[in-house]
Amino acid sequence: MIKKNGRIDRETVQKILDTADIVDVVSDFVTLKRRGANYIGLCPFHNERTPSFSVSKSKGICKCFSCGKGGSPVNFIMEHEKMSFNEALRYLAKKYHIEIKEHELTDAEREEESDRENMFNVNEFALAHFEHNLTDTEEGRDIGYSYFRERGINDAAIKRFRLGYSIEKGNELLRQAKERGYNEKYLIDTGLVARREDGSIYDRFRGRVIYPVHTISGKVVAFGGRTLRSDKKMAKYVNSPESIIYSKSRELYGLYQAKKSISEKNKCILVEGYMDVISMSQSGIENVVASSGTSLTQGQIRLIHRFTDNVTLIYDSDPAGIKASLRGIDLLLAEGLNMKVVLLPDGDDPDSFAQNHPASEVEEYISTHETDFIRFKTEILLKDAANDPIARSKAISDIVRSISVIPDDIVRSLYVKECSRALDIDEKVLLLQIKKYVTERAEQQAQQNLRDKARASLSDAGNPSSSQATDGNIPADAGTNAPAEATEATATVGTAFIQHDKSRAGILAPFEHDIARYIVRYGMVELPTFDDDDRQVNIRVIDYIMQEFAFDNITFCNPIYSRIVEECRKLIDSDWESDRAAAEAASLQQRAEEWEKGTAEIRNTAISLEQISQKEKMLLETIDNAHYNRLDQQTEMFFIRHLASSPDDDLRRTVTQMASSKHKLSKVHSKYSHIESEKEKLDELLPRAIYALKDAMLQYDIRNKRDELKQVAKAGDMDKVKAIMLDIADLDKLRRDYAQKLGDRVILPKG
Repeated sequence: MIKKNGRIDRETVQKILDTADIVDVVSDFVTLKRRGANYIGLCPFHNERTPSFSVSKSKGICKCFSCGKGGSPVNFIMEHEKMSFNEALRYLAKKYHIEIKEHELTDAEREEESDRENMFNVNEFALAHFEHNLTDTEEGRDIGYSYFRERGINDAAIKRFRLGYSIEKGNELLRQAKERGYNEKYLIDTGLVARREDGSIYDRFRGRVIYPVHTISGKVVAFGGRTLRSDKKMAKYVNSPESIIYSKSRELYGLYQAKKSISEKNKCILVEGYMDVISMSQSGIENVVASSGTSLTQGQIRLIHRFTDNVTLIYDSDPAGIKASLRGIDLLLAEGLNMKVVLLPDGDDPDSFAQNHPASEVEEYISTHETDFIRFKTEILLKDAANDPIARSKAISDIVRSISVIPDDIVRSLYVKECSRALDIDEKVLLLQIKKYVTERAEQQAQQNLRDKARASLSDAGNPSSSQATDGNIPADAGTNAPAEATEATATVGTAFIQHDKSRAGILAPFEHDIARYIVRYGMVELPTFDDDDRQVNIRVIDYIMQEFAFDNITFCNPIYSRIVEECRKLIDSDWESDRAAAEAASLQQRAEEWEKGTAEIRNTAISLEQISQKEKMLLETIDNAHYNRLDQQTEMFFIRHLASSPDDDLRRTVTQMASSKHKLSKVHSKYSHIESEKEKLDELLPRAIYALKDAMLQYDIRNKRDELKQVAKAGDMDKVKAIMLDIADLDKLRRDYAQKLGDRVILPKG
């Protein structure tokens, strides 16, 4: 029995993770066939004819080597069923009949949990109430149902989107809710009813057709109501207010109904309103969602990104509406989504177009009229600026600004080439402008970071009125009388640091990734090394790497790798000994069973005592090898097994990728090793990877010194020139030492 008054405790989570069998879980959705030690089947995340979805029972992970999706049992359920981490845990607990134990909540947590549950319950009641009104009351049938039928919406779509109607006369919802014992507080908190200035309460949505808003998991969090009156003084649409269960910036209308189709088609079609979604879905285009008339937000875009990288925006032919919506393009691009735009014929919107054309024609129109955002934005912005140089310049700057937000350097470069051709402007000019925009955003972010840091410092000090941050930096909005030059100087220092750090992080990224992957894959594996007396001692991979880092004061630039190390350290302290003991006990039990079964078979088939002795000796060697192999497997999979089921999305994705991808070794050592024998060559690969990272750091330092040398030489300071040249010479000597180590076979240094 699942309790509702707490959060899933750590022991239960671990029991779920230990019990869930990856082959068993995936088999519920995919037909698997055994191939060697693994299983293989058709990927459930994309259409394919040749199986590329591999499941490893021993590692407890799955992976599609075509689309890249997969992971642990929890990760698979999250991805396939579009569930949250906790929802996936509950799903697996139910599958394996595991009782969920929950830790006791604080009074504040319990009160909030109770409020949330009561608000969801009230909304479910309201949803059923509105549906009943639409089809089972005379007013609902005559007004609400007739309206939907006139708009071309059939009964199947009405049921799919659970459309409804709110009775106009009286406060019917309020009355029935009170009769059934629902607390007035939650009716107000959800916005189902509202309070007038005189204190009286009324139904917010009365006399309107109702569009329920569902979360990604299907819970009703809000309602939209459209009036059918022609009274211009009355708002056409009324929506639920934001609450502890509803934030409009984090919800997309129709996503609950569309999520499966979006995943299957690997594309999300984005429209504006409720009826656009319903009509297109009814016509057979089910991978469609709406921002419900509000500007697209980052939260909504990230929701889409959970299901696909590809988005198609559909616009009607209203120029004013299009220009007002262009901001959404930049947000989509900044999130790394692949974006296309479709412009409908004059007089059509997605609703009317879907109503007047069969699904095949709608799909054909979208596929043939999808256009690159540059062409679309160029056509829209330059349409009225052809003969106005200033207006044309502003339009081009707007287009280039959009390109500048694209995070992927390669994609951005391709767009620059496209833009250069479309606008007949030299690529170098565009690149300079993009660099300017990127720098401006970095400066703005730096200033914001300083302000946030200052506010945090002031808050920590318990003195919000103080005018100076604890680290001596003066925030731009701290209310001081410091001169503007001081503030700008501080921001400039912050910007320089951010730009410097970003450049360094980019150079070191592939080298850091290699080392972090070694920690994830082999962190608890012990390597032989030697102390000063040439005695062999063992050191774990993670300890060896961290010792090398500490010796040269190295830290990861990428924060996700730092988090991986931190979590690995925690796991060693909290779980290693118990996990190891459990694995050893289970393996010894299996060894005993194998010995008993094997010796019984030998005694039944052997023809002499000598043969019995020989076969038992061979059996003992076989089962001992299997025993130690199982323990080795547990050692290798220790970090992966825990971290691949982490509730931290970024950490889980990174570890899963490191654990399950067909890893391609970096060029630094690819010619020395193959992935199949990587573990056997760790004593060579680990030092090589660390030396490669140190060498990359030296390259970065030398480049900076040479830039500094140019500046100093221009100033004519020869003493400083000589000093910098000596520094460069020292760094070059270190690089030569590293080159020798990278060029020769490297062995682990003495302890």
